Amino acid sequence: MTDYLKRRNFLAGLAALGAAPSLSVSAVTSAGKRTGVKITKVEMLRVTAKGGRKVLYLKLHSDAGVAGLYGPIDNEAALMVDQFFKRRLIGADPLASEAFWDRMFRASRHSRGSHYLMGLSAVDNALWDLKGRLLGLPVYRLLGGERRKVRAYASCLGFSQEPAALQAKARELKAEGYRHQKWFVRDRGPSHGPAGVVEDAKVVRLLREAVGDDVDLMFDAFWQWDLQYALAWTRRVEQYNPRWIEEPFQTANLDAFIELSRETSIPVATGEHFYSRWDVHKFLKADAIMVVQADPEWCGGVSELVKMCTLASVHGVNVIPHGHSIHAAMHVVASQPVKVCPLVEYLIQKMRSYYHVEKHPPRPVNGMLDLPDRPGFGIELDESKIEDIRPVSWQQQ
Repeated sequence: MTDYLKRRNFLAGLAALGAAPSLSVSAVTSAGKRTGVKITKVEMLRVTAKGGRKVLYLKLHSDAGVAGLYGPIDNEAALMVDQFFKRRLIGADPLASEAFWDRMFRASRHSRGSHYLMGLSAVDNALWDLKGRLLGLPVYRLLGGERRKVRAYASCLGFSQEPAALQAKARELKAEGYRHQKWFVRDRGPSHGPAGVVEDAKVVRLLREAVGDDVDLMFDAFWQWDLQYALAWTRRVEQYNPRWIEEPFQTANLDAFIELSRETSIPVATGEHFYSRWDVHKFLKADAIMVVQADPEWCGGVSELVKMCTLASVHGVNVIPHGHSIHAAMHVVASQPVKVCPLVEYLIQKMRSYYHVEKHPPRPVNGMLDLPDRPGFGIELDESKIEDIRPVSWQQQ
């Protein structure tokens, strides 16, 4: 680990990260038009907020005097970036992110999933941010989009399911403009037998009674079910018109998804643990799901999620990214037709503090998220909220 940056370095770091005035748009655009722009330095920065909370951001320096920034980054992703991708990024052309992605996917026998793809996702997203800053454009515009707003659905993980509290919160969210709400039915499952199915179906009924027919209701089983339990639940709740049932099984169990989709009119969703377009393709060609929930923090980044959108459009299904984070997801959604990407997930409780060191944390108003007009993803750190910043490393000695 390096020592804490001294005050002047701390302030200089903030400036490069967007917490202080940056290059003008014309200067940035001019830099982006240069031939041979290269990455000169890669840093994983630990940002310590006032109060002690720590988060990680990936910073890519270039010889054009512009730096890309993305975060917060998962610890597992940060480790992979530092130990595997960092040295391969030095000297790379940030505008050639597609070529870099392909080389890295072919560079390891373990590239098909998990922490490797999480690390590559972080790199890809940071490269998109750097490209946006070089060219003076938001990422969604670089991707060809024109939507200035995207609709968010309220993801209600962590809220009480005691009947009165459940219904009160659903009505409150509706009043705030959330016309799409996802609730979690993960506390029971096959070990609870028929009584568990009855209780999980009761949650659906209570919510429909609370919000009426003009709110979409979605449900997440968090991998807890088997096929028989899922079939019993769907038969009981079809009358309440859920928009989807999410991850009733582990994503590895493709056959169960196929069978459930054949037997119910309720759309089936999964994909937060899809790790590439090939995972998506298997499910789509088998007609196993109607909603792809790939996460650009994990699936390979913005570059891979866009390819998944193309596949989904061919099969006539939606891509509604998992909401582990939201910067990359909302830019991809804004770049796609509404019929392909109608929504973005907003985890109500998590997002209250997830971007606590940023100046412009994404927050829906009346159920809608505004796309920033700042370059890249528009991430700017807020000096007033930060105690310190230091680069960290897990390099093996």
